[in-house]
Amino acid sequence: MRKNLIILISLIIIGFTINLNAEQNYNLPKIIFKGKVLKIRSIGDFDKIIINGEEVKTEEYEIRQTGDINVKIIKGDRLFEYKIQSISGILTLIPPIIAIILALIFKDVVISLFIGIFAGSLILNGFNIVSAFFRIIDKYILEAVADKDRASIIIFTLLLGGMVGIITKSGGVKGIVDKLSKKVKSSSGTQFYSWLMGIFIFFDDYTNTLIVGNTMRPLTDKWKVSREKLSYIVDSTAAPITSVAIISTWIGFEISLINQSLRAYNVNFDAYHLFLSSLPYRFYPILALIFIVLIVMTKRDFGPMYKAELRASKGKVLNDNAVPLADFEASGLLPDEKIKSRWYNGLIPILVVIFTTFIGLYLSGKLKIKVKNPLLFDKSFFSILFSSTGFKDLGSIISSADSFKVLLWASMSGVFTAFILSYTQRILKLREIVTALVQGLKSMIMAIIILALAWSLGVVLVELKTADYLVSLISSNLDFHLFPSLVFIFSSVIAFSTGTSWGTIGIMYPLVIPIAISLTRGLPDFKFLLTLTISSVLAGAVFGDHCSPISDTTIMSSMASSCDHIDHVKTQFPYALLIALTSLLLGILPVSYGMPYIISFIATNLFLIGFLLFKGKKIKQIN
Repeated sequence: MRKNLIILISLIIIGFTINLNAEQNYNLPKIIFKGKVLKIRSIGDFDKIIINGEEVKTEEYEIRQTGDINVKIIKGDRLFEYKIQSISGILTLIPPIIAIILALIFKDVVISLFIGIFAGSLILNGFNIVSAFFRIIDKYILEAVADKDRASIIIFTLLLGGMVGIITKSGGVKGIVDKLSKKVKSSSGTQFYSWLMGIFIFFDDYTNTLIVGNTMRPLTDKWKVSREKLSYIVDSTAAPITSVAIISTWIGFEISLINQSLRAYNVNFDAYHLFLSSLPYRFYPILALIFIVLIVMTKRDFGPMYKAELRASKGKVLNDNAVPLADFEASGLLPDEKIKSRWYNGLIPILVVIFTTFIGLYLSGKLKIKVKNPLLFDKSFFSILFSSTGFKDLGSIISSADSFKVLLWASMSGVFTAFILSYTQRILKLREIVTALVQGLKSMIMAIIILALAWSLGVVLVELKTADYLVSLISSNLDFHLFPSLVFIFSSVIAFSTGTSWGTIGIMYPLVIPIAISLTRGLPDFKFLLTLTISSVLAGAVFGDHCSPISDTTIMSSMASSCDHIDHVKTQFPYALLIALTSLLLGILPVSYGMPYIISFIATNLFLIGFLLFKGKKIKQIN
C-alpha cells in the first residue's frame, strides 16, 4: 500500500513539475523541434510568414522556447494558422530517466515503464492529463506492437515458450539435464557449458537468448547457480557474440549505414572491409565474452552477484522476493514421474530451431540479392564457402535476409517438431500436448507485457527526439584522438536511455562517421581512426543496451532464465561497468593515441584477471 502511494505521489509531482517547466521560456541553444529549426523555405510558396506575431524574413527560424509556437502563413487573400509544439531538449530526457530510476527503486518494471510512457505522453500532448493518458494505449502501445518486426518478436517468443512447454512436459528438458549431468561435475562446468552454447548460437541474439536460457536453466538450478548468474551469462553472450561475428543478422544493417556515410563524403573505402577491420577494436563485446571465462576459471565473483551466488550455494537460486518473468516450474509443466526422460526429445526441437534459422537466413538472403547479384545467386553453398571471398559473400547473403520472418519459421518448426515427437512416441496425449503448449505460451505473458511497454517508451522517445538531443551535445571541434572515446560514451548513454542498440547504431553512424572524416581526412591515420570510431559506436551501443532495464534483450535474458528482471539488472551492472571502463581506459583511449593493439588487448585482460583475483571472492558450494 505504501509502495503504491509513493508511486502515485511521484506521478503527481512529475506532472506538476513538467507543467511548471512548460510555462517558462528556456532560451536554450539546443531546442528539440523536428531538427531544432523551422525551415521556412521548406513550407512552399507564400507571401508572408508570421511566427509569434513577428514577420520572419530569414530562410530558417531558430526556435528558442518551449510550448506552442503560433504560425501564420499568408498567401494572397488566404490565411493559414496552426500551432507547432516546441520541446526543450532537457525535457526529452525525463521519460527514460523516470522509467529507469523507478524500476531500480521499486523493482516493478511494469509500473515504472508505464509512468515513463505517461510522462512522455504528457510532454507530447500539451500537458493535457486526460489526453496523455488515453494516447498511451491508442497511440504509443498500439504503434509499438503494430510494427511488423516487433510483432514477429512477440510471436517468436510465444512460440518458443510453447515449444519449451512441450519439451518440458514430455521430459525432454529433464533428459538434457540428466545427460549433461554426466559431463558436468561442478557449478563452474555448468556455467562454462552455458557460455559455450551462447558462443555456438552466434548468428542471432534473440535466438541465442531464448534457447540458451531455457535450455540451461534446469542444469544451473541443479548445480546451485543463481538465476542472476545465468541471466548474466545469457545476456553477455547474445549481443556480444552476434556483434563481433563475421556472419550474423547485424552485418547488413551496419554495412549499409557505413556505406551511406562513405559515399556521401566521397570516401573510397569498401564498407565491408571497414566493418571487418573494426571487429578487433570492439573491446567491450569481446571482453564481455572473455570475462565470463575468467569468472569460470577463477571461480570468483564480486558485488551483488557474489551475494546472489552465495545465496544460491545454500539452495536458493532466486531471491525471496523475486518475481521471475517466466516461471515454467510453477505453471504445471513438470513431467509426470512415470514419463521416461529422453534427452533427444529436448535437443532435437532446439537443433531444428537453430538449423532452420541458419538455413532460413541463407535462403532468404539469397533470394533478396537475386536482383542485385545474379552471379552470386546462381552459386551453390559450397562454391560460395570455399571461394576466395567466401566469408564476405556468405556474410552478405545472411545479412540481406529477412531475419524476423526467418525467426517465425524457426520457432514454428520447433513447436511442430516437439509436437510430433511427443505424440508419435505416445509420451503425451493430444490434449496434454495442447495444454503444455498453451501453458508455455502463458508463461511468457509477463515478459511480452514488459517488451510491449519498453517498445512503447521507445516510440515516445523517437517522437520526443531524445536521441537527437543527446547526439547534438557532441561537438566536432575536438582532439581527433579523443573522438572515438567520446563516441563510445555517447553511444552508451543513448543506448542506456533508449534501450536499443540497433536504434543507437542507426542514429550514431550517420552522425559520427562524417565528423570523423572531417577531423581526420588527410592524416596518415585517417582509415585507422575512422575504423576505431565505427567500432566505438557498436561497442558503446552494446554496453548501454546491456545495462538498460528497458532494453528488449535485457528483458528477454531475464525471461529466458526465469529471473527477476531488476535483480538481473542490478547484478549485471557492476560487471558490465567494469568491462566498459576497462575497454575505454585501457583499450579505446590508448589505442587511439598510438598504442599497439596487441599490447592494449593484453593489458585489458591482465587488468580484469587482476581485479577478479584481488576483489573477487570464492564461494564454497554446499551440496
